[in-house]
Amino acid sequence: MGKGQSMAAMKKSATDFEAVFVSQMFSQMFDGVSTDGMFGGGHGEEMFRSVLIDEYGKQVAKHGGLGIGDAVLRTMIATQENAG
Repeated sequence: MGKGQSMAAMKKSATDFEAVFVSQMFSQMFDGVSTDGMFGGGHGEEMFRSVLIDEYGKQVAKHGGLGIGDAVLRTMIATQENAG
């Protein structure tokens, strides 16, 4: 595997990590939101909410995120350089 491919793989891993982190943060935030009422609640709403939160996390990470992915990438690069 070439160095460019390795960097691309590390960047994707860092972005994916940030997406999961942000999704977990959003999930906690949405836990306090009530879905009671005529059009809310139920198993379908729970499934949709889960997919929606995951997509929110991916989009936040894809468009710059919170800086977590950048920090993870820097750590991965430093670890790789120190190992080699």
